[in-house]
Amino acid sequence: MLNDSTPDPVRSNSLASAEANGIRHGFFTRIGGVSEGIYKGLNIGVGSDDDQSLVTENRRRVASWMGVAPDHLLSLYQVHSPDVIVATGPFSGARPKADAIVTNRPGLALGASSADCGPVLFADPQARVIGAAHAGWKGAFTGVLENTVAAMEGLGAQRERIIAVLGPSISAANYEVGPEFVARFTDHDADNAQYFAPSQNPGHSMFDLNRYTVDRLRRAGVAAGMLGRCTYAEEDLFYSYRRTTHRKEADYGRQISAIALED
Repeated sequence: MLNDSTPDPVRSNSLASAEANGIRHGFFTRIGGVSEGIYKGLNIGVGSDDDQSLVTENRRRVASWMGVAPDHLLSLYQVHSPDVIVATGPFSGARPKADAIVTNRPGLALGASSADCGPVLFADPQARVIGAAHAGWKGAFTGVLENTVAAMEGLGAQRERIIAVLGPSISAANYEVGPEFVARFTDHDADNAQYFAPSQNPGHSMFDLNRYTVDRLRRAGVAAGMLGRCTYAEEDLFYSYRRTTHRKEADYGRQISAIALED
């Protein structure tokens, strides 16, 4: 992972099919950044304790790859909510507190930052409406995915044409949860039991956030898939909040997934 290298995002075949309609996307990894130490690589985390001049340079590199000006790479102050905003241009002042963003304006790149939670990129290529959502368990559980689809419809998208792809996220093999967590899901809907498997730790379970996310997207009526990349396991490529917590490290970096409409 060389600091003088360029970003090398993972890409989705289904979203790549939208390139003919002027839609560009990338699920960015740690590759191609200038941060060092525990943040080594392409840390775009404005909320991290990394040197913010390095974060700014990392974000500039992402914006350049996406073909937009640095201030046209939009990312939110994410709060694990179901809230969505509509972007019409660069933000003025503080970043909005929300967890998804949609637009039909060319020249804007919409980003979702993550470090185990699921970044989801959306596109209706025909209507040229795009979206990006940060979907951890709480956001997915409370409706951020469905709300993103509805907000895209408000800009002229049709859900049967929307492509949605879940990017790098923590896998079920590395996502252990306690009984209260399981109860929250199964009390809401008994069918949610299918997303949990027994853990080696008695009384605990392994949660398949990825499959839960994709299933909710499909029930919302969109064509949904996932990369199947684990942030916890693939340390050379991805930051992971849970991995950092297990190692008792002081902080963690964030990667970004972004989608843009070309002018």
